[in-house]
Amino acid sequence: MNGPRDEFYQRDRTWHPPAFSRDYKTSVARSPSLPLLSLEQSMSEITGPTFGHSDLGPLDNDLIRNYAHGGEAIGERIIVHGRVVDENGRGVPNTLVEVWQANAGGRYRHRKDTYLAPIDPNFGGCGRMLTDGNGYYFFRTVKPGAYPWRNWINNWRPAHIHVSVFGSGFAQRLITQMYFEGDPLIAQCPIVNTIPDPRAIEQLIAPLDMNAAVPLDSLAYKFDIVLRGRRSTLFENRLEGN
Repeated sequence: MNGPRDEFYQRDRTWHPPAFSRDYKTSVARSPSLPLLSLEQSMSEITGPTFGHSDLGPLDNDLIRNYAHGGEAIGERIIVHGRVVDENGRGVPNTLVEVWQANAGGRYRHRKDTYLAPIDPNFGGCGRMLTDGNGYYFFRTVKPGAYPWRNWINNWRPAHIHVSVFGSGFAQRLITQMYFEGDPLIAQCPIVNTIPDPRAIEQLIAPLDMNAAVPLDSLAYKFDIVLRGRRSTLFENRLEGN
């Protein structure tokens, strides 16, 4: 049992989805056939290099403008904000948060993305920021569009933003996805449906936050990231737990 003074909580391994899921076709080839191994991290993995404010540009967290060529990104303008916290709710400062996403039409700026939606010449789809002393972060962007994907004959990914969180070294990286409140495609998505606990799914859905919206400019969504513990945010690259 954990006492009230304990720093860490035992993780709940039922919180994360299985590596193999019948309805998520690519998991067939990617899921391991042997039990996973837990490996101790070396000093080179748990120490530096670290990130600082000098590594960031003034527009790195503004996806509406950071790739613009004489204009701004097209689409529904939004703000995404929240805190990176530990299992006790304490903010984690100076944490590098990176995001990437499709444009408003549902297309990524990637040469292998052949979806019919057009490329936005003023939208690169990537951004990054450091959390402040209280673990707070925010960025501006356009709401990404849904897009079809080759799972079954008519599967569509809900609107989502990929989020990467770095620790004190490059090897300490967690990756997740943020969805939007009220999107009917969330319940239809085979990837989302690999998650066994409905509460874990809810934690990936950012609610609308009108208090942080900018009148006549941008809506806002709040997305908090819990790094570890019994109810950590689900990280797709650490399905064994974190």
